[in-house]
Amino acid sequence: MQSAADSQEPLSERALSKLKWRCRRGLLENDLFIARFFERHESRMTVGQAGAMETLMDLSDNDLLDLLLCRKEPEPEWAGAEVVALLQLMRTDGAQRPAISPSS
Repeated sequence: MQSAADSQEPLSERALSKLKWRCRRGLLENDLFIARFFERHESRMTVGQAGAMETLMDLSDNDLLDLLLCRKEPEPEWAGAEVVALLQLMRTDGAQRPAISPSS
């Protein structure tokens, strides 16, 4: 089990790369939420957030989408504070439209 201090350590570039590969999903909607999260937060991602993301990635695509769209809330049996905080960030980021470039 990792300590609270360890969970705040920055995620290494190699670990981030592995995590991003692990986060590829079968539903486009999930991929959009995940991609928007990484666009905004990957440079500051911590070991604890990576662990929380791994927990979310263990869910089925439909269960993950239900959580991201606020159709249901995470179960306390498997979702600790870091999972809940990460899910909130993902919900906020996923609900925002991507920036549109001036040339569009």
